Amino acid sequence: MKIKTNQFGEIDFEKDLIIKFSSGLFGFEQLKNYLLIKVDDEIFYWLNSVDEPEIAFPLIAMRLIDDSFPQEKNNEAFGIVTMNSDALKITVNLKAPVFIDQNAKSGYQKILDDEKYPIKYNLFKD
Repeated sequence: MKIKTNQFGEIDFEKDLIIKFSSGLFGFEQLKNYLLIKVDDEIFYWLNSVDEPEIAFPLIAMRLIDDSFPQEKNNEAFGIVTMNSDALKITVNLKAPVFIDQNAKSGYQKILDDEKYPIKYNLFKD
C-alpha cells in the first residue's frame, strides 16, 4: 500500500503495519487507521493518518519525560506534541496520552483524571 504524506512524501507500507484506533483521536474521531513512523536519531514519532495522509501528529514516548508515567498492559504511552519554531515553546499533552499496543496494532486516547498531568507541558526548559 502507498500513501502520500506532507511530512515524509510517499510511503510504501504493508497493511499489517496499520494501527487501528476504534474511537479515533479526540477531535479526529472519524480517522481510525494510522501508521506509527519513527525517524532515526529523533526523539519524536509521527502518528500519520492512513485515511487522510495529510494529517499527522508528532508524538513523544512518555517514558522519556516521566519514567513513572502510567502505562496500561501492553500499551506504550505517547504524548501529542505541539511543535513550535522556538524550542522553548514546544509542549506535550500529558493529560490525554495516546496508548499504542504495537503487537496488537491497536491504540486509543484517554484523559487522565490526575491534576499532576497538564495539557501543556513544556518539553524543553531554558
